[in-house]
Amino acid sequence: MVVCMADKKIKIAYLYLLITFCAWGSLYVVSKYVMGKIPVFTVSFLRGIIAGATLFIILRKRNPKKIEYQDYKYVLFIGFAGYFLSSAVQFLGTKLSNASLASLINSMNPITITIFAAIILKEKLTVVKVICIASALSGVFIIAGDVDGSGKALGILASIFSIVLWSFASVIIRQITQKYDSFQITVYGILIGAAFTLPVSVYEIEVASDIQFDWKVILSLFYMGLVCTGLAHVLWNKSLSMLEAGTCSLFYPIQPMVAVLLGWLFLGESINLSFVFGAVLIIGGVVFSLLDANKMYK
Repeated sequence: MVVCMADKKIKIAYLYLLITFCAWGSLYVVSKYVMGKIPVFTVSFLRGIIAGATLFIILRKRNPKKIEYQDYKYVLFIGFAGYFLSSAVQFLGTKLSNASLASLINSMNPITITIFAAIILKEKLTVVKVICIASALSGVFIIAGDVDGSGKALGILASIFSIVLWSFASVIIRQITQKYDSFQITVYGILIGAAFTLPVSVYEIEVASDIQFDWKVILSLFYMGLVCTGLAHVLWNKSLSMLEAGTCSLFYPIQPMVAVLLGWLFLGESINLSFVFGAVLIIGGVVFSLLDANKMYK
């Protein structure tokens, strides 16, 4: 009976992660469009405030546990580094390079999260996990193909800085959600991130020469806020409370695969044999990692 409950819990966590990375994969396509109309930090603020305000209304009905004084620093760090700085720098990296390249670099999260988790949380770094990471990331590189990196060095550096920040924040989230409700930590983190973003957003609006708001931009912002931020981060943090951070990170390579697929569906971008082969490596890496994780959690 206990084993069956554990199996069910693991499968639910896997479903959460699948939804999360499908949402985050779509974020690259949508954000690239929106950032052509609105400045980077303003997009980040609007995305955060839409998600944070919605989730806060739900949180008030859940009677959350009071955060203890000694844990304030962790919640503040998650909000500042994870939901403010990492998110804003990620958008900046996407704007300065392109969606495919930024998504490719972001898929390196399994490496950084696994390293931080091994050092801070003492999670075991298995041979199977390393092989699965290598397989999935190989698929990412194949899908990305030949990306023109000329003049995009700053965007690449911004994206790398973003994944280091987010990976470290994810490990702290894994740690603190063993003590507090993951939904509660998500809401506080998003709202803190939005608060830090507001002053920069105000400055951007003052100096911006051309900001375009239309119904497509508004719908895109609500999608980014409610789905890509609110729902996705709730499910990501819940997954981190249920599974090891290194195991959760193995789903990251799904993100660029989804981004390319959505680019084909909505932007008319082409899909070739490289995409199919890369997708097989990604899916294979994730599946084998899950089989290994199943053995560990039983």
